[in-house]
Amino acid sequence: MEMILIKVHGSMNTFYMFETAEREDFAQIAVRLSELDPEIDGILVILPSSVAHAKMRVFNNDGSEASMCGNGLRCVARYVCERDGVQEAVVETMKASLRVKKEETLNEGIETYAVEISPVSFSLSSLPMKLANHTEWIAKPLPFVSEEIPFSAVAVPNPHLIGIVPPELQKDTSHQQKWAQYFNGTNDYFSDGVNVSYVTPMDDGIFVRTYERGVGFTNACGTAMTASALISCMAGLVPYGDVAVYNPGGMVKCAVAVEGDDIRLQLTGNATYLSTAKFDWQGAGTDSRILSSESLEEQRRYNEFIEEVSTVSKQFV
Repeated sequence: MEMILIKVHGSMNTFYMFETAEREDFAQIAVRLSELDPEIDGILVILPSSVAHAKMRVFNNDGSEASMCGNGLRCVARYVCERDGVQEAVVETMKASLRVKKEETLNEGIETYAVEISPVSFSLSSLPMKLANHTEWIAKPLPFVSEEIPFSAVAVPNPHLIGIVPPELQKDTSHQQKWAQYFNGTNDYFSDGVNVSYVTPMDDGIFVRTYERGVGFTNACGTAMTASALISCMAGLVPYGDVAVYNPGGMVKCAVAVEGDDIRLQLTGNATYLSTAKFDWQGAGTDSRILSSESLEEQRRYNEFIEEVSTVSKQFV
């Protein structure tokens, strides 16, 4: 079966995206495309929805399915809004139907979209995470990892373990890699694995580096950046409201609003189209291949944006 793919990225979190009404072996497609193109973190599948403008499913490059992807959702938001000729839409995800909308550009020529990130839970059972008799874990060290790093566990709805660290642990990623690999292997704490982010405050925001479940170190993880903004606000590192979040893939804005138990999160950033491709999918275990690919011009404008923001975050990259 010949498929039309769009190669996209949000903050250099890169995917092949396609629309279909069929039930396919999406996990196997993700694995095969990742073999053919090691640059991608997975695939975004756009499906019909009975409750929203469209439904999004996300598969990592190892074939596992993620419940949400904030960077991917921005790309799906662009596709759906342009397809339907609207400025705002609702996209169904595994755990919730989320509002998305076109925004003013982050920089000239960069398509920019804002997406709702929801639901939010601090209950360890929602990650899930097992830690003695605790039901939450917020801003406290995990002594077996480090006595110095305050960690917080939160689901948005993807599971995240977020540590606030000094600049040295951003420059040398070995500590983060060691524990992220442990928590995503056989361990007593996270039965389904977890996204592990290290966060460092900056003069005008925060820097976030994420080891993503099912992927490894990634240029950016949308739900991780949003969860990190929330935890940073709670810790008093940055004020509530709009938070600039820098990452190895660029910069996004996360809006954090808290009223009592009501937490509202929004992620705003680029939705960039890199190329279009024709893919011949013949099923798992076959020689399915990319037949052709045509590059687009949008990445040049994003690279210019990266050059500007990298002057701020280069101390960590």
